[in-house]
Amino acid sequence: MKFAFIFPLLLISVIGESQAQSAYVTLGRQSLIQGDFKSAVTQLEKACVVDSTNSNALWMLGYSYFHSENYKKSIATYNKLIELKPADCSAYYYRALAKGALARDVQTPEKEKEKFFLGAIVDLTKASTIEPADMKYYQNRGILYRDYGIFKLQKTSKFYDKARGVDALKASVADLDRLLADNPSRKDISSLLDQSRILLASVK
Repeated sequence: MKFAFIFPLLLISVIGESQAQSAYVTLGRQSLIQGDFKSAVTQLEKACVVDSTNSNALWMLGYSYFHSENYKKSIATYNKLIELKPADCSAYYYRALAKGALARDVQTPEKEKEKFFLGAIVDLTKASTIEPADMKYYQNRGILYRDYGIFKLQKTSKFYDKARGVDALKASVADLDRLLADNPSRKDISSLLDQSRILLASVK
């Protein structure tokens, strides 16, 4: 009799949590679609408290953090998502963009910049191995390689490393050259490629 009484209560509790999470996810999705990322964060954080394994809620939360410029929380959220779905290319992509934003932030300490640059490059490399036909991974990686090369070639920095800087610029040229070969009419890619080549040629 006692079990017969408790079981319906447990069932009602589970249903209630599921409905609450569904409502938070729905509200979060609506806010995200409307571009109200702060409201989306508020709702999706609640959804993830109810169920921390909801991959859709985690993806939207990471995306909303990213567009709210809360890059560290975006990274942490995509870390959780990748644990659940290690082949989710979009999670690696947006985690890379968040790391790249922190790497370029003037307020980020140099030691952290190094970590974020390399982490972003690794993420884009991972995404490109899962979806090798998606050219946005190579484009963004090419830009990151260029910026990382510039970072390593600053002689005033204690992280100055000419060899690694040159290698990064060469990798940038290789990625962007590959893109341009597939899309010869892309003037934006041609311009990016010229920038990397000029930087590489200027290294003495």
